[in-house]
Amino acid sequence: MLKNKSTSSSKTILAFVGMPGAGKSEATKYLLDKGFKSLRFGDFTEEAIKKEGFEITTENEKIFREKIRKEMGMGAYGILIKPKIDALIKKNDLIVLDGLYSWEEFIYLRKYFPFLKLVLIYAEPPIRHERLALRKIRPISTNDSSTRDIREIEKLNKGGPIAIADFCITNNEDNFPSFYKKIDEILERLDIKI
Repeated sequence: MLKNKSTSSSKTILAFVGMPGAGKSEATKYLLDKGFKSLRFGDFTEEAIKKEGFEITTENEKIFREKIRKEMGMGAYGILIKPKIDALIKKNDLIVLDGLYSWEEFIYLRKYFPFLKLVLIYAEPPIRHERLALRKIRPISTNDSSTRDIREIEKLNKGGPIAIADFCITNNEDNFPSFYKKIDEILERLDIKI
């Protein structure tokens, strides 16, 4: 089993943050292939939808995310995911968080895991919007993407984690080798030997 061989810390949690279509999912997939364990915030939404007997759709996901946050507060997903992080930390696994959005989630998790590092994946809006329009699963029109960007910043407090990210990767070209190299450079800076 892959372990963090860093001399500075025996624990590592990375969370990719950024706007839709920037490349966060691709970055997470790359780390999974390198042996990281992934914890996905969206799993809690899907579990809630299934439990209520509804179909998993974009609209239902939005409704249930808002319901969960209304009931538990803006840090809801941080609260829900913490026990899963605790379980992996005990094994000294390298962890990547998929879907950290709100400032409140970040503040809640950083309180318990001061070694949590935020990696901003940035791509210019027209590039992101084109990627979202072309994706095979649940494509989004350019106009809807712009509306979604604004909603996520205003309603999900998404700007805070983006603004204070520990690292930044620009991903404007669809050049996977170059993108992966930038991720590897961050792992090197964190002294993570894989």
